[in-house]
Amino acid sequence: MRLLILGTAAGGGVPQWNCACPGCAAARTDPARRRRHASVAVEAADGRWYIVNATPDIGEQIEEHAVLHPGPGRRDSPVAGVILTDAELDHTLGVPRLREASGLRIVATGAVRAALADGLRLDRVLAPYAGPTWAPLPVREPEPLDGGPLEIQGIRVSGKRPRYAAALDAGDDAWVVALRVRDRRDGKVLVYAPCLADWPAELDEALRDADCVLADGTFWDDDEPRRAGFTERTATQMGHLPIARTAARLAALPAARRLYTHLNNTNPLVDPDDAGHRRLAAAGIEVAREGAVIEP
Repeated sequence: MRLLILGTAAGGGVPQWNCACPGCAAARTDPARRRRHASVAVEAADGRWYIVNATPDIGEQIEEHAVLHPGPGRRDSPVAGVILTDAELDHTLGVPRLREASGLRIVATGAVRAALADGLRLDRVLAPYAGPTWAPLPVREPEPLDGGPLEIQGIRVSGKRPRYAAALDAGDDAWVVALRVRDRRDGKVLVYAPCLADWPAELDEALRDADCVLADGTFWDDDEPRRAGFTERTATQMGHLPIARTAARLAALPAARRLYTHLNNTNPLVDPDDAGHRRLAAAGIEVAREGAVIEP
């Protein structure tokens, strides 16, 4: 299994276009501090990749990685499709950017599909271009991805809906999942969980044999959003368990690689020199680096 880290930022990226917080201000003058929206790409088979979460940066993220470039034919692309872990805008707005595809395969839970099809009307928007082909993301048992060597499963972690879908009757409670990927060739397991409003027992079970875990690192502590002055809600109330509440659990996992991703622009970890990096490293935890290749 091969994983590319395409982006590591929460909604808005770093810098966020309308924000002058210290993290965004520093990123405007130091390219090393810039972060694109959180996303990864997983190689489903030789030369065939699925992008996990289609961010507004998806075009640039594809261009930054040669293995995702088209060829040898003029319209041949190694990008086979998209897997969605939730229906939030920062994880789905990239779907319309893929409209030039001859066919677009989207793997998602029923709730996420309903949000995109009925809430955002993406089926109707994309129909004149490349209408999407939907495939269910299994949540009860793992299933092979496109009949290849990888098995995938969505692990329910919360019922947090995006604001635009607050009143939508989806008939499904799998609004936010962690993606578990197992390579049947060597048994290696990856879990990608960029948004954690909760840490249920099902997630503990999925992490028990994981070799690599990428977890929600949106906020450093629960009061960070209020302290930054952009909301009266805490991190937990916004649907993200803060690092202060998950670091010990992440450090205790048997996985060889444990990383945080999905950093908000207010998170002190956007500063590569912040002491938080050293505190996490001492616990065996990394902050995901964009452009990194991971082979669990």
